[in-house]
Amino acid sequence: MIGVKKKDRRTLKKREVEILDRLANEHEFRSSPMMSARNVAYEVSERVEATAWGGVAAMHQLARSIGLVQALDEKVQVLKIHKPYQESDHALNIALNVLAGGTCLEDLELRRRDVPYMNSLGAQRIPDPATAGDLTRRFAAEAAVLNPMEAINAVRLGVWNERPAKERRKAVIGTEGTLAPTTGERKEGMGLSYKGIWGYHPLVVSLANTREALYRVNRPGNAVSHEGAAAYMDRAVALVRNAFKEVWLRGDTDFSLTKHFDRWTQEGLRFVFGIDAMKNRVDIAGALEERRWNFLVRRTQDLRPGKRRLRRDPVKERIVKERGYKNIRLESEQVAEFSYRPGKCARDYRVVVVRKNRSVEKGETVLFDDIRYFFYITNDMKMTARQAVRFINGRCDHENDLEPLKNGIDALRMPSGDLHSNGAYMVMAALAWNLKAWYGIPMPDKKTGAEVVRMEFARFLNGFMALPAQVLKQARQIKLRVLAWTPYVESFLEMFTWMRTRRFAYRL
Repeated sequence: MIGVKKKDRRTLKKREVEILDRLANEHEFRSSPMMSARNVAYEVSERVEATAWGGVAAMHQLARSIGLVQALDEKVQVLKIHKPYQESDHALNIALNVLAGGTCLEDLELRRRDVPYMNSLGAQRIPDPATAGDLTRRFAAEAAVLNPMEAINAVRLGVWNERPAKERRKAVIGTEGTLAPTTGERKEGMGLSYKGIWGYHPLVVSLANTREALYRVNRPGNAVSHEGAAAYMDRAVALVRNAFKEVWLRGDTDFSLTKHFDRWTQEGLRFVFGIDAMKNRVDIAGALEERRWNFLVRRTQDLRPGKRRLRRDPVKERIVKERGYKNIRLESEQVAEFSYRPGKCARDYRVVVVRKNRSVEKGETVLFDDIRYFFYITNDMKMTARQAVRFINGRCDHENDLEPLKNGIDALRMPSGDLHSNGAYMVMAALAWNLKAWYGIPMPDKKTGAEVVRMEFARFLNGFMALPAQVLKQARQIKLRVLAWTPYVESFLEMFTWMRTRRFAYRL
């Protein structure tokens, strides 16, 4: 453990051994329940103060070291007077509340009653829920919401530059739209989606390499998925080009914006998008010679020899057959390609087509065979057709990044009363997700750092944030004394020690 005190290292090792000893011999015979506590009593500590969220202070120190606090105060100016909070206080208050397990603005009141928590942040007090909600309502236009996003993006470059050069060769930018339902009846800017759901339709532009959300834009629920997407995709490209050599775009059919294809190609971008199975494309695919089709092997269909773990019988398929339900079963997949020029383009592009041979059954009876075509368009001529399909299928990971924004971080709760204020809350709450990635990228322990970047948010909270710690306020120092051992404590302390001596460059 680089930079960790020998005394702390010995203490952690001792606690680890104690835990392993307790967990050993799990198969011993017992005649009584393991949980046997009876004479339990509670009392209030007079002198010792501790918080259950000892890891949150490290995230605040990370925000300071990468220049996020300074960037927010310089770029975001929505308060005429600071009485007593700065804009960075408000933004980090919401983000740190999420990192402390909060799911809504009301949970800020719990943080305000946690004196050790506030002491660990060096704060006499933090904004209450009403004050935090008032701040979000001061973002009255999309341009105002853009300012905190650009302040956050300004500090990313310093963090990205901590990655090895080989990890900064290729950036993959994904774009997704997602519905954020609301039961409120007086929320300005909401709309009725194509699914008949009232709410908003946020746009999320993310970096697949680190799962960071680069731009989050709130839109009415009736907005189409690609509305305003090109402008934010261009912003994301301009941002990542400062740290990565090659930039790729990918998305589903909603983001196959053909009128921008020629421009993106001239700018040196590479892209793979899904494209609709229009009749003319289906006719072209159907007319291809059979010799041009190749068998498509998915990663889950790895044909390499060797011992395989036995898989359980498919229960769902057995029930479908027993009860005579209609069942569509995939028989095989083939892949081919052809040249195609979209109507809004001045040049030809490469279209990769997947042919799915499906069997429509009812019980044990085969009703008929069904062939479906799926099309993907790209301007890259180097990758094989199979590689192009695998690359575009990787966009499913972008959808996985939306899940924590919806449920883990609850950034899409839409707690305020109008479109842009809810967009501002979304940006500040999603900052917690970005802080997780920034914490993992420069970790001295690269294996653990890579794990943190890909880690689910709930697991990150339990492993790194939920560290019970005693908080001691000394003359010139705030000391947090970790009270428990977890498998990640060593990496946590090593990262914090390294972070205290590091300052990242950023630019606005």
